[in-house]
Amino acid sequence: MVHSASHFTVPFLLVGIVLLLFGRKLFWLFVAVAGFVVGVEAARYLFPHQTELFNLAVALALGFVGALLAVFLQKVAIVVGGFIGGGYLAAALGAPVLGSAGLRYPGVWVCFLVGGILGAILLFIFFNWALIILSSMQGAHLILRGFAAPPHYFTIFFFVLAVIGIVIQATTYRRLPAVGKE
Repeated sequence: MVHSASHFTVPFLLVGIVLLLFGRKLFWLFVAVAGFVVGVEAARYLFPHQTELFNLAVALALGFVGALLAVFLQKVAIVVGGFIGGGYLAAALGAPVLGSAGLRYPGVWVCFLVGGILGAILLFIFFNWALIILSSMQGAHLILRGFAAPPHYFTIFFFVLAVIGIVIQATTYRRLPAVGKE
C-alpha cells in the first residue's frame, strides 16, 4: 500500500503533480482522487482474484462518486474527502513505522481511522488550508508512488514535495478568491 509501483504509474504521477500544484483550486479532483486511490487499494484487498481491469473499474467508480459528491454535495464531500484523504495518507505514512505494509494488518486500519477522522475534522473546519495541505501531501505521495521512490529516501522526498506544493498553493490562495468556505 505504501511505496509500491503499480500498473497505474503514469496516471498516479500526472494526477499527483496536478494535486500538488492545484489541489485547492480543484477540490472535486482531490475528492475524486481520494476515492480512486482508496478504490485501487480496496479492490485489490476485497477482490484479490479479479483482474487489474476489474480493480480499475471499481477504483474509477469510487473516484466518480467522489467527484459527484464534490460537485453536488460539497459539505458531504468535504467530510468524506477529508476522511478518505486523511485516512489514506495516515495509513500510507504510518504503516512503515508500524511495520505493516498491507491492508490485512490492524495497524494500517487504525492509522486509516485516526487519520480519516482528523482529516475530516480539519477539512471541515479549516477548509482552504486543510485542502492545501492534504492535497499537497496526497499529490506528493502519488508522485513518489509513480516513481517507486526508494524506501530510505521516501520520507525526505515526500516532505520536500509536500512543502513545495503547500508553498505554491498558499501563494495562489492569498491572491485568488476562496473556492469553498473559510
